[in-house]
Amino acid sequence: MGNMQVNSAAASAASSSSWQSRSAAQAAEEKKDSGPDLYEMMRDAKEKAQATRDKFNAAKPKPRYGDAPMEAYARLARAKRPSEVNAAAGFARRQIARLKAAKQTDPDNAKRIQAAINQLQKAVQRAGKKNRELDREKLSQDRQKKLIQEKRTREARRQRQELLRKQAMRRIRESGYLREAEVDNRMQAQIAAVDMELREQAQKLAGAFQPSMELVAKQYAADSAAMALPEEAPAPAGGGEIDLQA
Repeated sequence: MGNMQVNSAAASAASSSSWQSRSAAQAAEEKKDSGPDLYEMMRDAKEKAQATRDKFNAAKPKPRYGDAPMEAYARLARAKRPSEVNAAAGFARRQIARLKAAKQTDPDNAKRIQAAINQLQKAVQRAGKKNRELDREKLSQDRQKKLIQEKRTREARRQRQELLRKQAMRRIRESGYLREAEVDNRMQAQIAAVDMELREQAQKLAGAFQPSMELVAKQYAADSAAMALPEEAPAPAGGGEIDLQA
């Protein structure tokens, strides 16, 4: 009787194992026939999205926010009359308005845009200072003419030398403004590059502490396959034993 019980249990286990193997093979075959799995679809979608972003970034021109202050200072340095100085100041004001709008649409470069705005605001202030200097130079020229008419040649010569010295100092100062804008533009470009690198590193670290897409997809596929398999039929009461006493 014992041998019959063991043989019956073994046959039941073998039948159950064979049924599970056939069911798993059938599920795998159906999964294979149904097309790519979830992980492959997610990977393909991610690769296509990244390729689209790379293509867009490559075609998109890089914004050059630091060019506006340098152009404003170049115009200010070339200005020789108050009307030209006012035109340079008007250009700086228009660029300030444009950059303030760009700051809202390009938050990644907000610091660099604000640095350019600060330089342009200085250009507007320095334009006002240059207008005052040009007014004083005009008064000095008028005094020279008056001294020449009064035949005060020596004093007129001294006035002219003083005027030339002030004009030279002004030109040096204005060239310094342009150099200041160039240095600030290079410095802001370096800061922006460092910030971008830090953001990329932060994103990589955040991804390292989160489950990967592959792991999530595999787990989802495993759970789906388990749910697709029917539950194992319960074994007969008594573990498959045959009651010979009946």
